[in-house]
Amino acid sequence: MGVFDIIGPVMVGPSSSHTAGAARLGKMARVILGESPTEATITLYGSFARTYLGHGTDRALVGGLLGFAPDDLRIKDSLKIATEEGLTFSFVISEQAADHPNTAEFSLQGASGNRIGVTGRSIGGGQIVITKIDSFKVEITGDYNALITIHEDKPGIIAEVSRVLSQENINIAQMKVARQFRGAEAMMVLETDHSISKQTLDTVKNIYGIRSAIVILPL
Repeated sequence: MGVFDIIGPVMVGPSSSHTAGAARLGKMARVILGESPTEATITLYGSFARTYLGHGTDRALVGGLLGFAPDDLRIKDSLKIATEEGLTFSFVISEQAADHPNTAEFSLQGASGNRIGVTGRSIGGGQIVITKIDSFKVEITGDYNALITIHEDKPGIIAEVSRVLSQENINIAQMKVARQFRGAEAMMVLETDHSISKQTLDTVKNIYGIRSAIVILPL
């Protein structure tokens, strides 16, 4: 057992899973959207759905969408701040069973009109796992640098992205690829041991067949 397992994360309370983890989920959803959200519908499942008011989960999730870290004291006023900053939000309480009791599903829209769906879990101690982006199953913890691409499902693209990272001496820690069906759109998540520069990201974006790419920094 490490020190983190004993003392937990630095955070605004009261709960590492329902508050700190919720803030990280919201912040990760914001990063995946790629811009500040202007509209958010957040569906809560399991324990989140039952106890979100008492544990401040609603304020933590919205605080994360505003870009607040788990220890940001503004979380307690995040609902008011969101309204002032033009973020329209609503919560949906689901009775459906989820794979994990602390699950939140975000439906987000940014000022550019970009929309995305992000589903994640708060797994304890402030740790999270993003399990779904739109229709793609993923596994993103926020503990590593990560590169996410949306690309055509065809030969050569994964190899070309790997080549670009190799040229920059960026080591791939783990990789997950998902697709809607053969020959359709695919998503790749690469977690790396090293940071990915804007120049490297731009090179990846210019690979033929890449439709979009974003970099996620460790939370």
